[in-house]
Amino acid sequence: MPRFADHLYHDGPANPFPGIKALERRLGREIPHRLGSNEGLDMPHRALEARFGKALCELARGYGDAQALGVRTRLAAALDVERENLLVDAGADSLLALALRAVAPAGSAVVTSAGSYPTFGYFAAGQGCRIIEVAYREAPGLLAPDLEALVDAAKCEDARLVYLANPDNPGGHLHGDEAIATLRDALPEGCTLLLDEAYHDFRPDTAGHAVLPGVIRVRTFSKAHGLAGLRIGYAIAEAETLAMLMKVRIHYAVSSLAEAAAETLLDHPGETREHIAAVVARRERLAAHLRGLGAEVLPSATNFIAVRLPDTDLAARVHGELLAAGSLIHRPPHPALGHVLRITAVQDALMPGRLAALEAALANG
Repeated sequence: MPRFADHLYHDGPANPFPGIKALERRLGREIPHRLGSNEGLDMPHRALEARFGKALCELARGYGDAQALGVRTRLAAALDVERENLLVDAGADSLLALALRAVAPAGSAVVTSAGSYPTFGYFAAGQGCRIIEVAYREAPGLLAPDLEALVDAAKCEDARLVYLANPDNPGGHLHGDEAIATLRDALPEGCTLLLDEAYHDFRPDTAGHAVLPGVIRVRTFSKAHGLAGLRIGYAIAEAETLAMLMKVRIHYAVSSLAEAAAETLLDHPGETREHIAAVVARRERLAAHLRGLGAEVLPSATNFIAVRLPDTDLAARVHGELLAAGSLIHRPPHPALGHVLRITAVQDALMPGRLAALEAALANG
């Protein structure tokens, strides 16, 4: 069982505003006259309706369902998990922050890979945690979080939490379910595994959705579902763990529009599957093109490719030249991975000349 912040083991705090949807469910009937909430329910929204239509205006006037029951019900059916094991919040980033707030008080140790998704480190620093970084495993064709090193650091530092992006960001490497289970079993008792699965939809295997003891699995609607601007994601974890996260959660963090959009896409899974297949095909075309020019393109189970260049100076120069030409790719800010360039597999990346600076660098050896 994870260790949580000491103050969370007491009764409360209780959400003072569970919302009208929760109240209606408890009463078993609709409440048609909403006279007690200070929402802008009678705002005419002429300008909004002219631009976006009536449906958005209806959603905009009232708070969303703080319990996101519609989204959780659909996810439970799609993933074959219980609703009680799902928590919906304002994107994967918000869920990472919630996990840190609940599990890792100021001064406690958290472990991550040096160069992994930097937002985790940003949140951990803001929480006042001691951040312990371990090096990636690097070899020809391999850039992967070192699971054994993560375990060793967690034991040595009595870590409260270990963070792992799987598939990895920015490298794209995928650890299989068996490796994740072995990692979880090897961690010290009371240490939470925060498993960032933002790219799980692009896995080539059948991604597991199991509720694992001591694990918080975090996912997003930003990538495969195309809802990055609406900020919505979900966590899979034991009900007792999610109850602790609820104590530190902003209760109206997810907008009514985001919930409605997620429900719509979950009701039409074929559209998402079509998008994923198209992304994977583009990813492989982009990888093959750059490999044909001599690039080391790492294996990826995500919606991007990672190109490992010989040194950080070359990577910085290519990154800068592409930006000057109007093309923004990602170069990890951590010096340990400064020689890596990450390129999203959108159609625009395949346009002739779009990656000219990179192609020229490869041609010059």
